[in-house]
Amino acid sequence: MLKRMRKTLSSCCSSCSRGRGMPCCLHSTSLTLFVPVNNYMSLFHSQSSNPTKSQSQSHIGNLVRERDPVRSKPKLTTLEDALKLFDEMLQRRPLPSVVRFNQILTQVSKLKHHSAVISLNKKMRLVGIASDVYSLTIIMNCFCHLNEMGFSFSVLGHFFKLGLQPNVITFTTLINGFVLGNRVAEAARIFNKMVEGGHCKPSDVTYNTLIKGFCKMGNNSAAIRLLRKMERGACKPDIFTYTTIIDSLCKDTLVGDAMNLFSEMISRGIAPNVITYTSLIDGVCKLGKWKEATRLLNEMVSQNIFPNVYTFNVLVDSLCKEGMVLDAESVVQMMIQRDVEPNVITYSSLMDGYCLRGEMDEARQVFDLMVSKGSIANVHSCNILINGYCKRKKIDEAKKVFQEMPCLKLLPNTVIYNTLIDGFCKAGRIGEAKKLFSEMQGCGQLPNVQTYTILFDGLCSNQRLSTAIELLKEMEGKKMELDIVIFTVLIEGLCKAGNIESAKNLFCGLSSKGLHPNVRTYNVMIQALCDEGLLVEAKQLLREMEERGCSPDGWTYNIIIRGFINNKETSWAMGLIQEMVERGFSADASTMELIIDLLSKDKIDPALLPLINDSSL
Repeated sequence: MLKRMRKTLSSCCSSCSRGRGMPCCLHSTSLTLFVPVNNYMSLFHSQSSNPTKSQSQSHIGNLVRERDPVRSKPKLTTLEDALKLFDEMLQRRPLPSVVRFNQILTQVSKLKHHSAVISLNKKMRLVGIASDVYSLTIIMNCFCHLNEMGFSFSVLGHFFKLGLQPNVITFTTLINGFVLGNRVAEAARIFNKMVEGGHCKPSDVTYNTLIKGFCKMGNNSAAIRLLRKMERGACKPDIFTYTTIIDSLCKDTLVGDAMNLFSEMISRGIAPNVITYTSLIDGVCKLGKWKEATRLLNEMVSQNIFPNVYTFNVLVDSLCKEGMVLDAESVVQMMIQRDVEPNVITYSSLMDGYCLRGEMDEARQVFDLMVSKGSIANVHSCNILINGYCKRKKIDEAKKVFQEMPCLKLLPNTVIYNTLIDGFCKAGRIGEAKKLFSEMQGCGQLPNVQTYTILFDGLCSNQRLSTAIELLKEMEGKKMELDIVIFTVLIEGLCKAGNIESAKNLFCGLSSKGLHPNVRTYNVMIQALCDEGLLVEAKQLLREMEERGCSPDGWTYNIIIRGFINNKETSWAMGLIQEMVERGFSADASTMELIIDLLSKDKIDPALLPLINDSSL
């Protein structure tokens, strides 16, 4: 199949860009601030060219030269162009109107140089150019994108100080800022104040922005309530409104509700688009409803809505996660035939599918195909292949991919280092794991908690407890933040090595470090105490964990019941079996085998067996 893909790709124009128009996130949009064109009509008069100007000055002149007095705008594609034009405008006398400066600020903001916009606005004020409603709204928008909501509110104060009235775009900008910062409750409060105030009513963009926020937080019911409020008011829901909620419902696997909303949308005369169908296809694929996915795909094509690269990627990824790699290959082939060029997500999903099946040669072929296409391979795709090799214990192959990354101009990140360190540890190659651990710090990639957890687990699993304890002391000396997971790994390592007293001391010292044992920590200690025959301490620990607000789970009961049975404490075991059943937990296969053995020897009440069997079912 890969040979067919290469052959088809070689005949396909490499610059094909069909299907690339959709944003990366299915429902991610940014608020676009604009000033009505007719406000600027008189400000775009042609400038006479000066043949003595330098080439760069001529370039700037071209940016502002009027071609159509109504529609022309400065054509700024880089920050450098914007700064040159801005500085030239500051030298003119009289100074251009604030409207001309606003246009530059808007375009620099669209280039995502938000800090630069704020700096330019300060220069405007210094030369006496007074801000208007649009200037302040643009600045507010930049602070929002920089997650500086305190400064955004201070800009709102400037409106009143200058005697300006904030408009719907201003408040929508502020709401969008809170949504971007995952502070949806505050966004909703501003929205409600707009509604209650009455003088500045929300627009359809305001509604859609807040709906996006609710969906982002998974609050579908609030999003739907706002949709209904929209229907009753002057603003009517549009394709964005419905698609945002449909996509959110599908992400939460509420596909039935999404389908109902989809039918409602169509009944209201709102035609679905490729994003709507892609969301629905993603939802049904997550539930494994392949026939429904095919039906939706055929339906959208019949309405001349053609799948793009994101639609196909949903199908490829879902099929690969289900192990249906051959079907995923067919989808990739279909993409190529339709001139929809597969991207890094497509190939990474396909490669991941092969790795999940253990077909590493095929995964490597996909990776090589990505490399042959230029810069399409990325750090994530490298990690997929490295992780696949590590899972199959092919550590040298994983190391080889890691060593190839500099040649591909890719810098390994912490995730890559964690994956490879884990691979070395599980292969018993602790020396190489420690060397890589030192190397990542030398390269400026700081280890995270997961890195240390992996290394601790590797050291303990390979009987390097002294090294693990030294590392712990080193971390404590550096005042690093340690979590309960790291201590649980170390306690378990000490227990498995038979060093129960050291494990108990470490466990008892957790509270002094400001840490609380979780259910796994307690289970590790109870298991160790049972293995050592310290049953009274094990039962005390069971009661202690409940007193400290850590409820035992099924594993806890199975561990302690087996401990009591193996140590001939049948009466205690029977009481714990009864307690386990009453709490709705079931005996696992190992525990059940011991219970049946006791039953055959008449050492357990036969009346308990039906309860245990029902619980196990």
